[in-house]
Amino acid sequence: MNAEELRLPLSRTANERLHAMIPGGAHTYAKGDDQYPENLAPVISHGRGAHVWDIDGNRYLEYGSGLRSVSLGHAHPRVTEAVRRELDRGSNFVRPSIVEVEAAERFLATVPTAEMVKFAKNGSDATTAAVRLARAATGRPRVGICADHPFFSVDDWFIGTTPMSAGVPAATTELTVAFPYGDLAATEELLTRYQDEVACLILEPATHTAPSPSSQLLPQPSAGRSPQSSGDPTPGYLAGLRELADRHGCVLIFDEMITGFRWSEAGAQGLYGVVPDLSTFGKALGNGFAVSALAGRRDLMERGGLRHSGERVFLLSTTHGAETHSLAAAMAVQTTYAEEAITAQLHALGERLAAGVREAAAAMGVGDHLVVRGRASNLVFATLDENRQPSQQYRTLFLRRLLAGGVLAPSFVVSSALGDADIDHTVDVVAQACAVYRKALEAADPTPWLAGRPVKPVFRRLA
Repeated sequence: MNAEELRLPLSRTANERLHAMIPGGAHTYAKGDDQYPENLAPVISHGRGAHVWDIDGNRYLEYGSGLRSVSLGHAHPRVTEAVRRELDRGSNFVRPSIVEVEAAERFLATVPTAEMVKFAKNGSDATTAAVRLARAATGRPRVGICADHPFFSVDDWFIGTTPMSAGVPAATTELTVAFPYGDLAATEELLTRYQDEVACLILEPATHTAPSPSSQLLPQPSAGRSPQSSGDPTPGYLAGLRELADRHGCVLIFDEMITGFRWSEAGAQGLYGVVPDLSTFGKALGNGFAVSALAGRRDLMERGGLRHSGERVFLLSTTHGAETHSLAAAMAVQTTYAEEAITAQLHALGERLAAGVREAAAAMGVGDHLVVRGRASNLVFATLDENRQPSQQYRTLFLRRLLAGGVLAPSFVVSSALGDADIDHTVDVVAQACAVYRKALEAADPTPWLAGRPVKPVFRRLA
């Protein structure tokens, strides 16, 4: 199969049906067909392990599964069996189920730096609850967000800072201030400028250092910082941030939606040994089932409970937050990670893939233009033009060639369902794509290889 032969007539029709009924044609902007080459956005029929099939009958090796949520592979037997056991027992009741007790105990055993946990269905609810709790505990209005991390929440306190800020009052956005990742001096300057006004600092404890499907921006290090191609923080950074938060009286929040499980079972906080006041988990926690978690210090978390004499905080209260089958999935995921050393598997697979892609790109003379970065368990890639600038056009060219080779890869984030043969096939397809990439670079114009409009960043002001 080559790009000229790949046709997706059923997917194209289904995409039109999606757009007719669903704003954006998908329930997550990063899954939109604008993120893929024109007329080459497959609509999925089903998945198993590391493979998915589209409704046109094509099979793909899939990376970044479920926006990083399916880290064990699709329809993982241990997870699906745990879910099936609960389905016949009922999924939601008027009072807490015993599954909620078991799931909380299992989570707190997995993430021992936390003392209490509350479950929800998506990451935005958890991060917004953390922000609200920080504001209540400190009595301060401002939220400090890490400027180098692409996404924290669909809620106004974050979305107002993006190019898609329509509908968010300016007064709300003004309460959110930004600090650069890895730069303690700049963060202290921010906290001093807004002395006694910043309720919390929220960040991913480790950074991607390269674009996701939502952008083609390569973050540049601020003065005094060195880029971390592995995604790890510079030594002492997180501990320094912990000290800053303590000294300025603000709450330190780690967004572990991505780093949770992929960095270690206990998240980045478990790997780097720095304990936040609050942390949020999701994505890999349910292997595709909807479950997220807010966890942290008992004295903070209990403000949203009943066993205190202070003013109550409306922390998290969701009708479906404790569906038994999703909590059962989360427990099965945690057990699988622990018993099968999944994090180590993800790193080994990612290292093999990164080495192969870099070797293939270098062999084709495009090693400075197709850039693979990030922690081995969370690899992303950037596509750079002839001037080594981020390019949506070259991303489009690259994605077209991957799709034609049966690789669906908005990123190179691996799942443990991949095998060595899958990685080898991916590297072969990348090599073929790099051959075309080189032709486009030599022509200094990728347009003849696009066959349509380029892919677009998620966060943009106009449709």
